[in-house]
Amino acid sequence: MTVRLRGHHLLCLLTYASKGYSPAFVANADAVADRVFDGEAIRIVEGADDICAPLLGTTGHHCDGRTAERRDRLALADIGVYLGRRLAVGAVLQPDADERRALAQAFAAGRVRAACANCVWQRHCGLVARRAFAGTRWNGREKPRP
Repeated sequence: MTVRLRGHHLLCLLTYASKGYSPAFVANADAVADRVFDGEAIRIVEGADDICAPLLGTTGHHCDGRTAERRDRLALADIGVYLGRRLAVGAVLQPDADERRALAQAFAAGRVRAACANCVWQRHCGLVARRAFAGTRWNGREKPRP
């Protein structure tokens, strides 16, 4: 199978620590994060993705908003630099440990955070990065070195 992710969720997964909008959201995001970090391929999609699924149909979700779309574009541009290729909707990637580590280092250094501007999770994610990603889903599989 392939995990369907929108652009900015590639960054969100770096600092994802089993916190979210609801218990259903967290359970789903845990499962998606585990699939990604266990090596499942990722297909870049436009709009709502596998992480958004529990929020769809609820009021107040932002998955289809322009802000999320802007975050996706900015994230894909930044991430593409560190993976050495242009990323766009439809691309399939399967970042290895070295690529994920390079991306985590870039995130911790603030080089891939254009998509994070004004995000409600920005402060949390910055703190997680400063703590060397301690407590994240990722950290149980490998140790990112900021």
